[in-house]
Amino acid sequence: QLQASGGGLVQSGDSLTLSCAASGRIYSSWVVGWFRQAPGKEREFVAAIRWGSGIKYYGDTVRGRFTISKNSAENTVYLQMNSLKPDDAAVYYCGRGTQASTTERDYNSWGQGTQVTVSS
Repeated sequence: QLQASGGGLVQSGDSLTLSCAASGRIYSSWVVGWFRQAPGKEREFVAAIRWGSGIKYYGDTVRGRFTISKNSAENTVYLQMNSLKPDDAAVYYCGRGTQASTTERDYNSWGQGTQVTVSS
């Protein structure tokens, strides 16, 4: 199971770092991905990282502003979000999969999300 945390209320242009902690071992073949869902919208791919190689993937709307990283010792994946915009406001979730996919159904072990609110 993965658990996201670190959300909060920030102003436009601010930064925020989210954490995704795994309750058990993360295998090198796994991919941990961040998705977000705003009210009335589908869950959107944000970023993913392959645990073993560290290869990173980003959605078009966040590339250049968000950075995904991992701490193997802590079994945790981080999402550093810079230059936040009101459009970034959503509930952010993390899940794990076996392929670097931008599709929600390719991930599982979703935990509760964490709310990010961006005021203009």
